Amino acid sequence: MRVLFVAWRHSYFRNFDSVVRELTARGHEVHLAAEEDEGQPLVEALAAECRGLTFGMAPTRADDDWGWVASRLRYGLEYLRYQHGMFDDTPMLVERSRQRTPGAFVAIGNAIRKYAPWMRRPITAVTRWLERAVPDDPKIRAFVEAARPDVMLITPLITLGSSQIDYLRAARSLGVPTALCVWSWDHLSSKALIRESPDRVFVWNDTQKREAIELHDVEAGRVIVTGAQCFDKWFDRAPSRSREAFCAEVGLPADRPFALYVCSAPFVGSQPEAPFVVDWIRRLRASASPRLRDLPVLVRPHPSRRPEWDDVDLAPYAGVVLWGDNPVDAKARADYFDSLYHSAVVVGLNTSAFIEAAIVGRPVHTMLLPEWHESQMGTVHFRYLFEAGGGLLISAPTIDEHLRQLDDTLAHPSPGVKPFVESFVRPHGLGVAATPRFTSEVERMPGLPVAAPAPPRFAALALRVLRRVIEWRSDVRRERWVYSEKEMESILRFRTYRKEKAVRTRALKHAAEAERQQKLAAREAERERHREMKRASKPKPRSEASR
Repeated sequence: MRVLFVAWRHSYFRNFDSVVRELTARGHEVHLAAEEDEGQPLVEALAAECRGLTFGMAPTRADDDWGWVASRLRYGLEYLRYQHGMFDDTPMLVERSRQRTPGAFVAIGNAIRKYAPWMRRPITAVTRWLERAVPDDPKIRAFVEAARPDVMLITPLITLGSSQIDYLRAARSLGVPTALCVWSWDHLSSKALIRESPDRVFVWNDTQKREAIELHDVEAGRVIVTGAQCFDKWFDRAPSRSREAFCAEVGLPADRPFALYVCSAPFVGSQPEAPFVVDWIRRLRASASPRLRDLPVLVRPHPSRRPEWDDVDLAPYAGVVLWGDNPVDAKARADYFDSLYHSAVVVGLNTSAFIEAAIVGRPVHTMLLPEWHESQMGTVHFRYLFEAGGGLLISAPTIDEHLRQLDDTLAHPSPGVKPFVESFVRPHGLGVAATPRFTSEVERMPGLPVAAPAPPRFAALALRVLRRVIEWRSDVRRERWVYSEKEMESILRFRTYRKEKAVRTRALKHAAEAERQQKLAAREAERERHREMKRASKPKPRSEASR
């Protein structure tokens, strides 16, 4: 079997490395293709390890008029989706989409939310009709055709404004079965729409299956629950060194339990987490409980926000260490697992490390503070940590209450895997790994009936409408309707720059012209002086001299 696996970036394959290894181990050929090369060392290492694995870049949609109008409509569809009532308490998700959405769709979406929620579905249907009328990109079709896959897998597909839908349609037009591989626990709730259903949608659990059906209108028969393959590597794993050796290497005392603080990656533009962690440590050290006052703390910075720790000094706090790298290679993964395994308790705000801690059997604490609401309860997926399998988190509304809970956990340790893990990570049983099930489902895909995408009804009318939208693109009077807030900010900055540059250019020209005129006047004055000297030096006629 030939498998074409398309991702937005190479780094996205890190959640499917076990599937790639399993597919190639079963004798299948796999080609990993990404639109952006971020994370290429990961796929290079996989290719060196796996026979039958190749990788390369995938073409992106042409930056032409049709590519532009397709992106307008796709952002519009996503903003319309966020007018659903389930997003009433997630302002950051709505705002993130709004900033990228053309002004016309923002106005329509806001009116729907305020006056007519029932209009969301019919307007979404009209927008889908227009989006499906956009001509396909021949480069993408040629790329898929040249790969000759028996199956095409796609991840994540549902990023805001994603062009990966073009790969899905190209594969379907060629009769190739397709599957969406859900990348993480939040991708069906906090990202964009599955604008066109693939033949299979591989999800972790029944929660994600419900999301796919109810939020994305995917047919139930197409949704396959496999478990979370990206967490298989943490089950049945032994630490790489003893607790004493680990503490000695990291710099923690080994004579008492330590807490592991796992940092998060809040929304872009949110406050840094490092000052909060320092304040949390300060509160620990000021606690009346000797267990908390003397509690060693290992802080793992989030890989994407490591720079915010550059100027943080933890030296005043004894028994506190900042340590750990992104667990993408064997050593970093061993370090990460050992951090979880040897800790007594895990603390954080909102991170998938909570799930990994639960797999290892460590209690997980968090604080539901107002300043972090948007990154916690202001998202849909975070709530699943309280709902699935009876819940995972021990939460507190204040730091004082959190410290009391933490002290109680340390006083009465009860390590063990919670029902949450079976419900959310391994729904087919704790002893049933997700990777083999995932791979077997991929092997069943060749031969699936694939319906080629049909052009929308009245496609000629839709194309005329879209061509008119393209004409509006260059009309300054209408640009606020066809561009997003972010794009308008960029356009206005560029225009301001051009105006300022034009003013500077004119000033330079005037200065240069004034300087040229000065030089000309100076040369003319010099010539006149020479002429005067010549006239003065000429001998006078005799008649004039005798007089």
